Amino acid sequence: MKLQLTFIIFITTLSVVFSQKRITKEDIFLNQKFNQDWVFGLNSMNDGVHYTTLKSGDTTAIEKFSYENLEKVQTVLNSSDIQDLNFSNYKFNKNENLILLETETENIYRHSKKSIFYVYNTDKQELIKIFDKKIRLADFSPNSKFVSYVYRNNIYTYNLENGRTEKITHKGLPNKIICGATDWVYEEEFALVQGYQWSPNSEYIAYYIFDESKVEEFSMDIFKGGLYPSQERFKYPKAGQKNSKVQINIFNTKTKENIVANVNKKTEHYLPRIKWTNQTNRLFIQRLNRHQNHLELLSVNPTNGNAKLIFEEKDKYYIDIHDNLTFYKDDSGFLWTSEKDGYNHIYLFQMNGKERRQITKGKWEVTQFYGYDDVNKILYYQSNEESPLEKDIYRINVWGRSKQKLSSEKGTNNASFSKNYSLFINTHSNANSPNTINLYNKKGEILNTIKNSDKLRETLKSYNLTKKDFFTFKTNDGIKLNGWMMKPTNFDESKKYPVLMYVYGGPGSQTVTNSWDRHYMWYQMLCQQGYIVVSIDNRGTGGRGSEFKKCTYKELGKLETIDQIEGAKYLAKQSYVDKQKIGIWGWSYGGYMSSLCLLKGHEYFNTAIAVAPVTNWRFYDTIYTERYMQTPEENADGYDLNSPINHVDSLKGNYFLVHGSADDNVHVQNTYEMVDALVKANKQFELFIYPDKNHGIYGGNTRLHLFTQITDFITKNL
Repeated sequence: MKLQLTFIIFITTLSVVFSQKRITKEDIFLNQKFNQDWVFGLNSMNDGVHYTTLKSGDTTAIEKFSYENLEKVQTVLNSSDIQDLNFSNYKFNKNENLILLETETENIYRHSKKSIFYVYNTDKQELIKIFDKKIRLADFSPNSKFVSYVYRNNIYTYNLENGRTEKITHKGLPNKIICGATDWVYEEEFALVQGYQWSPNSEYIAYYIFDESKVEEFSMDIFKGGLYPSQERFKYPKAGQKNSKVQINIFNTKTKENIVANVNKKTEHYLPRIKWTNQTNRLFIQRLNRHQNHLELLSVNPTNGNAKLIFEEKDKYYIDIHDNLTFYKDDSGFLWTSEKDGYNHIYLFQMNGKERRQITKGKWEVTQFYGYDDVNKILYYQSNEESPLEKDIYRINVWGRSKQKLSSEKGTNNASFSKNYSLFINTHSNANSPNTINLYNKKGEILNTIKNSDKLRETLKSYNLTKKDFFTFKTNDGIKLNGWMMKPTNFDESKKYPVLMYVYGGPGSQTVTNSWDRHYMWYQMLCQQGYIVVSIDNRGTGGRGSEFKKCTYKELGKLETIDQIEGAKYLAKQSYVDKQKIGIWGWSYGGYMSSLCLLKGHEYFNTAIAVAPVTNWRFYDTIYTERYMQTPEENADGYDLNSPINHVDSLKGNYFLVHGSADDNVHVQNTYEMVDALVKANKQFELFIYPDKNHGIYGGNTRLHLFTQITDFITKNL
């Protein structure tokens, strides 16, 4: 009997072991086995009852679907019908009879690209090539008579009626003058790429002119297997250095006259946003001082360039730029979001800048503003009202009443509304469940499921996965912090496990949310190998109001590092944690944080991995760095006391530095200077440089190689 029982236990144990299918790095990073479902190229049609998507494969196609039953009603265009011209993106004109097709796309920086563009006429079934060479920022004029674009730093228009091209600007020169596009730092830090806008009546084009001739140039060696490297040179203003001089011009398409918008001051400032009104043809321009704590909204007359101050906002810390300026259709008022009461909320203003009312209120944040239904006087937005970890979809009327939650599932909800706001497609995930894409009506009722990540869900059934669980703890300062934890598969509380912490920690960011994590399966793989994986949102992160987010002002890294160390202390007290084996890793700001944590908290961390880290805030750009730190001249201690490069003498433990040599964002200079400092301090560490890779470090086998190295380093040292 005893022998029989032992045999049964052995067989059962063996069955459990063999049922735990191993997660491999190849399946995660090369074979894309764990990809969740998405809807690509989603576009709501004018009729409000149909939408289009982009289908990729052997051919590319724009497909039209019915919102009502989700059935495909038409293939609008297939690449096989236009000489096998595979396109990666598309855009309809106002009347939806013309389609702008983007092909042969080549990335420039994070958001910018250049492509070959065509226009397809659905009525005539005619294909028109706009220009023989790659161009940027192609767009239809509102009246559909022109396609505008930027080529070699100048703006052009192509007349779709007669095929003529007109050069609108003439001053553009590489690394000197940019017309119609933005410079590197505006693109990266204000997420502003298209530097021109048509007026709604197609009479005017408002456009940026960047004079970057006095901005210092940064160069990167590009190898590409050649005998001699080439150099990529671009203007990059580092903290405290000269920015581009920026002005807004308004071009009259009828008179061919250029008017300069009178919005420039003698003091240094930015012009981060422009937007035309709907009916009155006024151009609204946002002006922000260099410290980024004083924002002015200006209304400009396009006939003479005269500007009028509409309203202004001041903050004792800084003001985040957003795209939530929404005009009523008749230009009788506008909607705006602001953190002025301590949380991000929606406000209604008259066109003269007088505030009429605050529409949303509470100790929570509007995290996205989707739009305004002018007919029914209803606003649609996303917020974290129920928890900083959750995001839901809401509606509220313009008087701030009749608020209704439209999403039904706990987790993270992102909406895409039909043009008449009668329906929306909601993409939902939570910490342990991938995307489900559902169709809702405006009452919050689920009508249908579009995609459910079925293939991934079926794949996951063959693995014994651990759960991501949320927790909170209080620091020694009494600060409550949020975190998540993933414990090893077949966790045994009587054992002690090594811990890997993941950190980003930058201003307004969050890693602790109830959403599917892009590194979820890699963390599951580590859990299979006996690791606990943890992430904690420190002070300075988002979702908890302005004071929590902005308390790190002028001292980036100080409070954040204290909180991550406090997190390590908390974990070390848990009976199941091996306090001698707590490591931390991060990318970009997270690499900066992981470096600081090991250098300042080596009593609690024994290992750190820093991918593409900032190591000295003096090396980073003006807009981002000065927003939080002011200039090095004004705040030298803030820069120096919390830059990892100045703490290399404190290094104890295992340190791994990774960087791409062609990183235009966080320059490899950060890592090279860190290496130099570590060598001078006689500190041992590991280093890997990915030639010609940018801040994302991807392409081909690169991600597999990178995470193989990271995993091996963890296995060796934790």
